[in-house]
Amino acid sequence: MRRLVITALLLAAAPALIAASALKSSPFDTPVSALKPGEWIWDDRVAPAGPMLVVVNLSTQRAYAYRNGVRIGATTISSGKPGKTTPTGVFTILQKNKDHKSNLYNSAPMPYMQRLTWDGIALHAGNLPGYPASHGCVRLPYEFSKLLFSTSSMGMTVVVTDKSDKTPIEPEMVTDNAMLAPMTAKGAAADPRTNALTGDEVSRWEPNKAPEGPVTIIVSTGSKRILVYRNGVIIGRSRIGVADGFDIGTRAAQFAGRDANGQAKWVYLGLPGYEARKGQNVEKDAINSVTIPPQFYAQMRSVVGEGTTLLATDGGFAEGTTGKGLTVLASDR
Repeated sequence: MRRLVITALLLAAAPALIAASALKSSPFDTPVSALKPGEWIWDDRVAPAGPMLVVVNLSTQRAYAYRNGVRIGATTISSGKPGKTTPTGVFTILQKNKDHKSNLYNSAPMPYMQRLTWDGIALHAGNLPGYPASHGCVRLPYEFSKLLFSTSSMGMTVVVTDKSDKTPIEPEMVTDNAMLAPMTAKGAAADPRTNALTGDEVSRWEPNKAPEGPVTIIVSTGSKRILVYRNGVIIGRSRIGVADGFDIGTRAAQFAGRDANGQAKWVYLGLPGYEARKGQNVEKDAINSVTIPPQFYAQMRSVVGEGTTLLATDGGFAEGTTGKGLTVLASDR
């Protein structure tokens, strides 16, 4: 009987825990680092339309929402606790359910659920104690989660990183790096070195592996490779040339259409530590410092469209690669 009473009290308290997060947005110019647990920022009027991207930083327990390259929201989060850590990598929204109940944890409520993997990782409203406390999901403030759910769409790109922009990153294997983990069909992290190019191959293009879905392009100047994902599946990879001494830095950008001459336009996203460039066009120096085989460039160009995101890093895809760790950039090269 005592156990039943305790269980009933915990279930009754669950809505209150979720509702404990802030009901209204903090002022839009509030420093994100100053937000207290449960607080958030949102104003989508600054970018009324366009493709969306969400970046989750496990190290700082913060998440950022962008639309058309402009930050429209930021929030505190609670990610996976020790032993149930949230996986890092590049994900897309696989499923949306406003009133989802957990299939793994006693039908626990997961309001405004947006699924990242088929084995149980998702964005959803939940308790925010100020530290990682979930079973692997990314918990968001209730009202923020509601706004994000109504604004986002199936296939939206979500990048999960565990690296602080202010913390030096030692060289490491890419499978331990954020932003470079492709996903298998079951939602588990896969090694991007799998099916690597052979010694005789310059590039490989396999669009039938994922005929449709959002496109993410990842450039590694450390490995001198480019990978193209569609719907989370690698459909293309190629060797690239990198100018001597070129440092790509931590950048991210999204496709912003083409000009009258058919040339792609890309705009920077205001990622943490790189917000000064938000909304600016990707400079020519960055584009011209990376060369791509013409045939692969044409193939890649054929799948670039609304919502395409390109991430860039000095880190490598191969074990033992040196570099500064991960960077995020988008460019139509």
